[in-house]
Amino acid sequence: MSGFGGYPRSDGRKGIRNVFVVAYLVECAHHVARQITLEFRNHDVHLIGFPGCYPNEYAQRMMEALCTHPNVGGALLVSLGCESFNNRLLREQIEATGRPVKAITIQQVGGTRSAIAEGMSFIAEHLPALERAERVPMGVDELVIGTICGGSDGTSGITGNPAAGRAFDMLIGDGAACIFEESGELIGCEHIMAARAATPALAAVLEESVAKAARYYATLGYGSFAAGNATGGLTTIEEKSMGAYAKSGASPIVGLLKPGDVPPTGGLYLLDVVPDGEVRFGFPNINDNAEIAELMACGAHINLFVTGRGSVVGSVISPVIKICANPETYRRMADDMDVDAGRILEGTAELDDVGVEIRDLVLTVAGGALTRSEDLGHQEFILTYKSFEPIGPACLPAAE
Repeated sequence: MSGFGGYPRSDGRKGIRNVFVVAYLVECAHHVARQITLEFRNHDVHLIGFPGCYPNEYAQRMMEALCTHPNVGGALLVSLGCESFNNRLLREQIEATGRPVKAITIQQVGGTRSAIAEGMSFIAEHLPALERAERVPMGVDELVIGTICGGSDGTSGITGNPAAGRAFDMLIGDGAACIFEESGELIGCEHIMAARAATPALAAVLEESVAKAARYYATLGYGSFAAGNATGGLTTIEEKSMGAYAKSGASPIVGLLKPGDVPPTGGLYLLDVVPDGEVRFGFPNINDNAEIAELMACGAHINLFVTGRGSVVGSVISPVIKICANPETYRRMADDMDVDAGRILEGTAELDDVGVEIRDLVLTVAGGALTRSEDLGHQEFILTYKSFEPIGPACLPAAE
């Protein structure tokens, strides 16, 4: 496949966007960070943040990964001043990559107005250079693509999800790294996934990740199954799991990641999003944007989002390609959708046709074209408390 252009980063990766992030490091700094961002609403300045006042290694790792994501060209960090987030460490991590970065502490600079003015001044100083930056050649084998499904219904596993899986197979064939999730919505599919694992050790890890999810949800007393899923025609978690599993395509599974782990090679990866250890922080992903954030923390340049009921969300940092599984939903909400996979159900397109369409759109968006959610200004983001242990060697791709 022909290449496109990307923005080079010091770690060897390349970005398909050159976003400036404004990151609040506690909810008390959210308003100031948002006001700074709003001043640059017509530019690629995106708001992210962690609301918690108390420390969490997962949140620290997520913010480090997101602020040094290949699609990010600079960062402004906004603290209140008495929270526990290690803003010094985060600033040093970003600074080490060569990106422009500044940390503002509201309590030290004189309050809300002073902090907003200082933040605006810093972005105004550095944003022109980001907007003038030139792209360098970039290939498909340098892309990381994620996929999720949300607002799923009875059509999702028939059209949109398998079409995304076909696109994954084509992208992997050209050397891309592709990530599917989530282990909590794959209950019942663990043995099928294990049969596709590149090694026996990885097969065991995949099975255990789903077993962990099942234990987690059993402790909570409910699973990843919403009222909208049932209204849309899904009957059981197993049926929903089979539909979600279809997003993975048919390629061998070469590794398992946890949030913040970047794929070391091309190939297909499962992202384990269910916390390790005892149940401490409640529902693993309180909405779809939490999963998008974790895919981005793994380096996803673009995320494929399959919906049957009709989600409208997009994301900061990484473009979201909306694949609508239900033809009736597409007709109602066409302005929010990028791909009409419901044509498969109506017999006007084949599964492979839509898979090719998705693959081609990924490359077009990687080259700079806006997705519908980008054009509409969607920049959703959420980050919560979690806890993970590092992945082991069985999770990594087998050596050639």
